[in-house]
Amino acid sequence: MSLSDDERATFMRLRQLLLTDQPGLVQLDAYYEGMQRVEQLGMAVPPALRRFLTIVNWPRVTVDALEERIDLEGFRLPSEDDRDEDLWRVWQANGLDEESQLAHLDALVFGRSYVCVGANETDPNTPIVTVESPLEMVATRNPRTRAIDAAVRLRSTPPLPGRPNAEYGTLYLPNETVWIEFSEATGYMWAEVDRNVHNLGVVPAVPLVNRTRTARRSGTSEMADVIPLTDAAARALTNAQLATEALSVPQRYVLGAKPSDFQDASGNVKTAWETYFSSVWALVNDAAKVGQFDAADLSNFTTIVEHYAGLVSSVSGLPIRYYGQNTANPPSEGSINADESRLIKRAERRERAWGGSWESAMRLVRRIQEGEWNPDLALMETMWRDPSTPTRAQTADAVVKLASTDVGGLPILPLEMAREEIGWSATKRERARLLDEQFQAQQAKAQAQALAEQKAVAAATPEPVPQPEPAGSAPAAE
Repeated sequence: MSLSDDERATFMRLRQLLLTDQPGLVQLDAYYEGMQRVEQLGMAVPPALRRFLTIVNWPRVTVDALEERIDLEGFRLPSEDDRDEDLWRVWQANGLDEESQLAHLDALVFGRSYVCVGANETDPNTPIVTVESPLEMVATRNPRTRAIDAAVRLRSTPPLPGRPNAEYGTLYLPNETVWIEFSEATGYMWAEVDRNVHNLGVVPAVPLVNRTRTARRSGTSEMADVIPLTDAAARALTNAQLATEALSVPQRYVLGAKPSDFQDASGNVKTAWETYFSSVWALVNDAAKVGQFDAADLSNFTTIVEHYAGLVSSVSGLPIRYYGQNTANPPSEGSINADESRLIKRAERRERAWGGSWESAMRLVRRIQEGEWNPDLALMETMWRDPSTPTRAQTADAVVKLASTDVGGLPILPLEMAREEIGWSATKRERARLLDEQFQAQQAKAQAQALAEQKAVAAATPEPVPQPEPAGSAPAAE
């Protein structure tokens, strides 16, 4: 089977969309890595002075501080009290503990990333789940249903001598996945090389979108508001570097010197830098005068950089101490919680948005396993680690109060939920349940043994024989 006209048109349209988006995504990647070019800063720095270029990597700080608080811990089905072990097995088999962090990071940097689900030929019960970068993948949505109607993933190999580079594409459709190549084997034409008719009814690719809006479903980079201020700070720091070299050391002046005064022992003229940094000058003309100007005060650069740091803090929601601006006294516990309130809320918003995407991916996993859609999975819940930073004492105190308060004979917070609230992982909670069962078994055994000993003692002890009343004794008064 070869590509139909509609499939070819869809593939070429999405490929062009991906190629159009790539320059902007590459620029975002450069900002995250701290490798943005001087041209991007709007500066005309001469090549000889580019060694003084200073980049302050606030975009990475902004992204990493948020990503580090987002950790997925499992998926809970409506009929279960804890995470579903089979879905977690698939999660672990695909290395998604690590890979999910990459998906979240790319979504924050680029505004989106993708999760793809496919069948596993070697183990049909363990579908393959991969995360993909928007540098290599793009998808479009149906404007009415908001569901993904098609997606394309592109990869290429470096060109060989005398040969153009080969490109490999995957076209994801609701009922089929098509593999396409542009290589020597296909005569350097886009041609189908394989096809999988899965009949899922949905595209097996799920986007993770950051800061989506109704008019911008493709998402927005978390660095968007920070980049202009980062450029401004980089310009200020670069100027500070130049000023440090040129003005922080007192400048000297010479009156009445001869050209020979600036030659070395061999008669070669010294460079400007050698002359500038010479510590001792000997001049032939006894009427020559040497002096120096006062060094410049560079504190204005500190003030402007601190001002930019405050502006970055205001638009990113991160405490200003994250950008190196520390107060004289260490912040107290209460002030830390208040300072991080916007950061915590942003992390919770991302968890809510991305939880739906991960649930869609896990429904695809279960559909591939069972061969049909399970309507009960619509109520699946994603379990996230608490993104806040309370102390262990605070958390434990709050949980103990809720677990020890009875309402109608039952605690407000059951034991299993209490362990979940204090941040225990599902593995640790399972181990605690096993220890509870062992303790209860030991207690039951000890009680049974104590009861048996009491019965044995009672059986070995003769019952007391009632004594007859003495003759002639008066009856007891009523």
